[in-house]
Amino acid sequence: MPTRQTSSSGRPKSPRIQVVLPEDLCERLSALAEEDSRTVSNMAKVLIQQGVERLERQRRAEPAAGPPAPAGTEGFRAELERQGQAQPKRLRGAPRRVRLQRPYR
Repeated sequence: MPTRQTSSSGRPKSPRIQVVLPEDLCERLSALAEEDSRTVSNMAKVLIQQGVERLERQRRAEPAAGPPAPAGTEGFRAELERQGQAQPKRLRGAPRRVRLQRPYR
């Protein structure tokens, strides 16, 4: 954690962090900040707060089931397995062959 500094008024300053963003994400963040009449720094703070709160709510709601499932196909499969829907239903008996009727000529 970064060291807290004190301002000229003697009050402690908030901790500061440095984040490196891809250019397209930085542009999107800047656009969002401008829409909300915020600074880019303040917009980043708000979005981080919202993301942290959402993640904490999710973790409180979920039972401890190990590490989070990966995104994409594996994440989808893991979620289905967690819900107990991953096993396909078995057909009773052997599959039947379907014979197509040929039209009479």
